[in-house]
Amino acid sequence: LDEATSNLDSESEALIQRSLGRLIRGRTCFVIAHRLSTIRHADRIVVLENGRMIEVGTHEQLLEREGRYADFLRLQLGQMGGGAADEEAERPAGTH
Repeated sequence: LDEATSNLDSESEALIQRSLGRLIRGRTCFVIAHRLSTIRHADRIVVLENGRMIEVGTHEQLLEREGRYADFLRLQLGQMGGGAADEEAERPAGTH
């Protein structure tokens, strides 16, 4: 999904993500993504490495564990320039 939205501006990407959120509410949906912003509001995130599950939890739980998911997030935020993005990533879901 994030490949399909990678060339969109942030506003358009957010609109698509909100629309998809409404469509999948109450359903099971598998999302495979490289950009963690695509999955951060998921009920359950599964981190795979070499074909094995290495972490499972919510965005907040995985950040607290300081494991691979937290490492990936720090790496992505660093590539984006950090700052406000760091604060956004640390904020619990629903407090935007």
